[in-house]
Amino acid sequence: MTFLNHSTDPTPREPALSVILPASNEAGLIGMCLDAVAASTEVPGGVEVVVVANGCSDDTATRARAHARRFADRGWRLEVIERDEGNKTAALNAGDSAARSGARAYLDADVVVAPTLLAETVQALTSPGARFVSGRLVFATPASGWSRAYARFWRRVPFMAEGVPGCGFFAVNADGRSRWGAFPDIVSDDTFARLHFAPDERRAVAAPYSWPVVEGLAALVRVRRRQDRGVKEVRRRFPELVRNEDALPFPPAAKARAALADPAGFAVYAGVAAAVRLTPRTDGGWSRGR
Repeated sequence: MTFLNHSTDPTPREPALSVILPASNEAGLIGMCLDAVAASTEVPGGVEVVVVANGCSDDTATRARAHARRFADRGWRLEVIERDEGNKTAALNAGDSAARSGARAYLDADVVVAPTLLAETVQALTSPGARFVSGRLVFATPASGWSRAYARFWRRVPFMAEGVPGCGFFAVNADGRSRWGAFPDIVSDDTFARLHFAPDERRAVAAPYSWPVVEGLAALVRVRRRQDRGVKEVRRRFPELVRNEDALPFPPAAKARAALADPAGFAVYAGVAAAVRLTPRTDGGWSRGR
């Protein structure tokens, strides 16, 4: 297996935060993601970013390395690792092995962070005890009308509106990261990590990050099916973690009010959920629908 490593390391000290960024064929998005990270406000102690290009047939790794000088100029470290295998959890584990900080952030390559997110995250991670931290999730505006309607209603669901889901970006301190070893080979790495923390150990900072919704009805059904499958897999394989589930209720009256406020959004959201339940699984593997 090919395993290539490139890093820019201006300082030998342990940084305040290691950002682990798995990326598979993300040449069109990795630059925007890294530009946002590099534009972050100052983080006391500094930051390192470990990009793990896994199973890429495009120039994701080359485009990531093109940002090395920008990171070095501000005293931050950028490392790019290339792996033949296209497996996200294996990429997370490779990033963990290379990371030097006990505090870890896990960032998807299609996410754009706000300038203050990393600084606010590091501050929140310094609280006593184990911590799971994420930012304020903002959906990037989809081009598809189906996806816009779905996103409008999805953001009203209590788990998304009131919880700390960690979709696309989550961070843990050293005490928190010690609660598990390597990431297992599972679909939903964020659910697996989140459920290692009780609800009162999770924090949402004010700074936002932009997370994309897939485009089109068929893609929404594929990805929703995968999300549901990933959650069920974690519950089945790691039943001891279920005690930390905070299934925030969506009472019928509140759901009815939300549906009346946005009937089109409710119709698409409910329709996607019904399609997942009623149609057989024909898709395999990961697909964002792009």
